Amino acid sequence: MKLIRTTLLAAAVSLSAGATFAQGISDPTREPYYSSFEGKKVAYVPVAMGFDLTEGWAAGLREALEPLGIQFDIRDPNWNTDAGAQAITSLISEKPDVIVVHNPDVQSYARLLKKAEEAGIYVVQVNMRSSYSTDAFIGADYVGMGERLAQRLIDKCSPANGGSGKIAITQGVLTAAASAYQMEGITKVLAAHPEMQLVSNQAADWDSTKAKNIAATVIQQHPDLCGIAGFWDVMDVGTAAAIKESGKDVYLLSQGGGNQSACDGLANGTYSEVIVYFVPGQARDMATMIKHLLQHKQAPGTTKTTLFTPLTFLTKENMTPASCWSLPPKS
Repeated sequence: MKLIRTTLLAAAVSLSAGATFAQGISDPTREPYYSSFEGKKVAYVPVAMGFDLTEGWAAGLREALEPLGIQFDIRDPNWNTDAGAQAITSLISEKPDVIVVHNPDVQSYARLLKKAEEAGIYVVQVNMRSSYSTDAFIGADYVGMGERLAQRLIDKCSPANGGSGKIAITQGVLTAAASAYQMEGITKVLAAHPEMQLVSNQAADWDSTKAKNIAATVIQQHPDLCGIAGFWDVMDVGTAAAIKESGKDVYLLSQGGGNQSACDGLANGTYSEVIVYFVPGQARDMATMIKHLLQHKQAPGTTKTTLFTPLTFLTKENMTPASCWSLPPKS
């Protein structure tokens, strides 16, 4: 009799559970998730639009945020720092929920970014940070990148490895984080290697023509130059042209966001090696951070999060079809 009662009870529980599943179970996190994004505004202030990094970040953010009901707005200062400062000043008055900033240098926007957080706006910095730390930074660890870059030049060009020991560096803008912090790492490593000679360390201001002129002069002055490290692959197209025109065998180590042009450049010999911080991954990390901030609703400026981007050292030999990315066609 006890066995019959137990069996009937189990059957009743099973029928009850079956009825519950038939009616469906509501996910308690789904509605709060979507409602936290509806009607929110994200503004993006790059150094300029029209090149692979900033276009790639914009495409990734738009793809991740707009389907959630988030309005995505771009304010393009077109390489004009004053125009960028004015754009941020206007946005502080307009009060979007988040501002994404690509800093032209470490100082120009620092005061404004602090002011934006004080006005209740989250600030996310991408790839070139300000001296002022905001809610989040997503980008390369340029100090560590400089250390690894210097070691690669030593591996390729030290007398112990068959090189002349002579190397050159072409920076972007001297006060940009990509230049200033990277040089910190490079200087630290080279200080321990007196056999290496840094024969040129100049800024080309992200301009390929300036980079070409600098490289041509350095190669003429140092015909036994072994390697050049440039701080952006788009700029370093000019450096590559100077190397080709010289007829010299100079190792060109560049860096960038991993656009398809980088892989094409490796394949055709424009670059010897490219350090890649993968732009689609950075866009995904930014979008994830924005969603985190909007859901948790902590006061802007109360947390400081850094997400360093993994680096990949690409050569013609180790790259794959998935190593680089292309922008989606515009509809």
